[in-house]
Amino acid sequence: MGALELKSITKSFGATEVIKGVDLTVNDGEFCVFVGPSGCGKSTLLRIIAGLEDASTGDILVDGRRMNDVAPAKRELAMVFQSYALYPHLNVRDNMGLALKQAGVAKADIRAATDKAAAMLSLEPLMDRRPSELSGGQRQRVAIGRAIVRTPKLFLFDEPLSNLDAALRVATRIEIARLHRDLGATMIYVTHDQVEAMTMAHRIVVLRAGKVEQVGAPMELYNDPVNTFVAGFIGSPQMNFLKSAALGQQGETTGIRPEHLAISRRQGPIIGRVSHVEKLGGETLVYIRTDDHGMLSVRLFGEHDYVFDEEVRLTPDQARSFHFDAAGLRLR
Repeated sequence: MGALELKSITKSFGATEVIKGVDLTVNDGEFCVFVGPSGCGKSTLLRIIAGLEDASTGDILVDGRRMNDVAPAKRELAMVFQSYALYPHLNVRDNMGLALKQAGVAKADIRAATDKAAAMLSLEPLMDRRPSELSGGQRQRVAIGRAIVRTPKLFLFDEPLSNLDAALRVATRIEIARLHRDLGATMIYVTHDQVEAMTMAHRIVVLRAGKVEQVGAPMELYNDPVNTFVAGFIGSPQMNFLKSAALGQQGETTGIRPEHLAISRRQGPIIGRVSHVEKLGGETLVYIRTDDHGMLSVRLFGEHDYVFDEEVRLTPDQARSFHFDAAGLRLR
């Protein structure tokens, strides 16, 4: 079991309040991702759960047990950091099993636990190597294996892929998702990368300035954002925001995803000029400068030959448009 409940959590550093009344339930076995821009409080909230920071007010409960006064080592959780934090003088096996050794677990049980974790992470050929002999991706797998052997109630990941290159990020992302399926454990994962959040989470918690903006499944946030912040943060390229006054409307903003903005050389109510084209093989992204709406992006399937500075016309799909009031809240 590893259900988590946060009740009215706040955190202040001096006069600066960085977490502003967070209420959240993470279900047993769920993969929950905290996402938001730098400085939104996501890592601070994770450290409060871990016991590495004290909440100023509020309660942290794991399986109904209040954890506020429980030492980090006694909370039955394991944390994987952005930095691998491996001991350079120990080999892979000893790094993975160190916490069990310090807890007085029998050698045979430590070996069984490390062998099981190594098999799950494809680390068997590397068990006698030291960290200096491993790639960045391999070191991160060792750090994850060190967490697995402890069989915690909660796994906490704090931007674990930030130090990896693009190809390794994708591969490790797949491994962590598979690991979650195999273990069935509760995982809380912090990232600023909304692509990681969209591809891994059961539910995403979108944070801004210490507050929860919205909680939901990835496609729920994509298709039903509650405000312009969530609408703009979830999705890459981000949602286009059209100035409704230029469309003959007043007091609101219209949002349209890049894939729902049609482009033509002949017809359309919005006129602009091509600023940049990204040909990605399976899709083409076209960025258009407009006088009325600023820079807009269009996602097209396949290969297209738009060129810099040519005039184009755009047509939003009205059925797929979002409307927001002057405060940025979604109009239903």
